[in-house]
Amino acid sequence: MSKLSKAKPRPRNQVIGQAQRPARKPAKSQISARKPVATRGEKSDEGGSSLSRMLGTLQFFSRAEPVLSAEAIAERAGVPTSTAYRYVKQLTNAGLLIRWKGGFALGPRIMELDLQIRECDPVIVAAAEPMAELSRQTGLEVLLSKLYGRTIITVHIETGGSGRTLKFGRGRPLPLFRGSSSKSIVAFLPAARLRKLHEEARANGDKDALAQDWPTFYEAMLSTRKAGYSLTKGELNSGIEGISAPIFGGDRDVIGSLTLIGDLGRMAMLREEALIEVVQKTTDLISESLK
Repeated sequence: MSKLSKAKPRPRNQVIGQAQRPARKPAKSQISARKPVATRGEKSDEGGSSLSRMLGTLQFFSRAEPVLSAEAIAERAGVPTSTAYRYVKQLTNAGLLIRWKGGFALGPRIMELDLQIRECDPVIVAAAEPMAELSRQTGLEVLLSKLYGRTIITVHIETGGSGRTLKFGRGRPLPLFRGSSSKSIVAFLPAARLRKLHEEARANGDKDALAQDWPTFYEAMLSTRKAGYSLTKGELNSGIEGISAPIFGGDRDVIGSLTLIGDLGRMAMLREEALIEVVQKTTDLISESLK
């Protein structure tokens, strides 16, 4: 990444036979100020459109629950069953869902969109070849993560032939304040935005945000920013070290990060200083191509 001629009644106070004055038309500003009335069974579009709510139902499908009924979707989405049936009908027509064993499962259009974003996302396109080269040089895995609003997601991986299963692999949102991939992104956000993210995370009970008050957290982020990279050990995957550096877009705002990961022993053999340097050179190359 979301996403209606009868005879006119006579006024009570009008005398029969008396000419009726034409009704005064409302001012144009009055017309535009009127808000559309939400359809029955749906909330007003303030705070999120019907399309957004409909597409949001796709997040309810998981490995634990790959098939859901319309009733289950209605319960999770907090909408009437009739609304859920309308959602699944439209999503099925679009190929985003399919009917399966009395319920619904994710459809083929999602796989098509997955291929499309791999081939069309400007950052993935710019990073794919340098990532592959970095993986060949080091024999390590290389991860590309991107910032989407309040979410950081790994969008591309060069495996380096390890076949390792990562806890936070491609497509799975990362913790905002844990792991080198995220830290090397948030450290380069403007202070006001970073503070807002930290406050929201604390309010939502995020244990990583709760572990540090704002001054302590901000000091750590400033240290990462000054260094130009983040290095963490075992924060996301036990026994795994990550070295990350930020990627900047054309306006020089941070948009993502590149991470080199490997077993602690292998990373030590390859010398951390050399790995940090090669990661930063690779992110500089990608950032330059995005200008």
